[in-house]
Amino acid sequence: MKSKLLSIKGTWREVADSARTTINKEGGTGEPTSNWKRRMLLSEHSPIRQLLINAKWYELKYWVSVHLVRHKYGIEHWVRTQRTDRTGLCRNELPQGNTVEHEILASAQAMINISRKRLCMQASKETREAWEMLLETVKEREPELYGACVPDCIYRGWCYEYNSCGYHKSKKYEKILMEYREGINQ
Repeated sequence: MKSKLLSIKGTWREVADSARTTINKEGGTGEPTSNWKRRMLLSEHSPIRQLLINAKWYELKYWVSVHLVRHKYGIEHWVRTQRTDRTGLCRNELPQGNTVEHEILASAQAMINISRKRLCMQASKETREAWEMLLETVKEREPELYGACVPDCIYRGWCYEYNSCGYHKSKKYEKILMEYREGINQ
């Protein structure tokens, strides 16, 4: 399995101009600072939905793809067909472990929301790894977005799962939670 960032649509200047519109100010000039981007993402103000991530997984297990297509708000999915008339393979005989290509177009808000569920240790290991891999492809171009994509226990500051993995009781969790909170307060 591998993933690739295809493109980023929308600019931070457009996000900033829309944010200024919401507070009755005219658009600005120049690129917003990293700190401003981080604060916009962590506060989840509506203009972040203009930033769109177009990415693709290759050789993704079909059942992992099914987990990801369950996310439907702020994201579009295109999954390679398994139709018999298009592939020449009998669809009824294909195991769920077969691989597909899976492309997405997701807003920054959707990336944050999906991360909350798919980075959780209660998500399947393979689905978590696929999502982590995708986030790694985004990290270089959008480090602030990468930093805002955390599991629910970090996002909420506690674990609400019925069968908790116990991560929220670890020193590593405390360290990451503190770093996340520092990002909010900057």
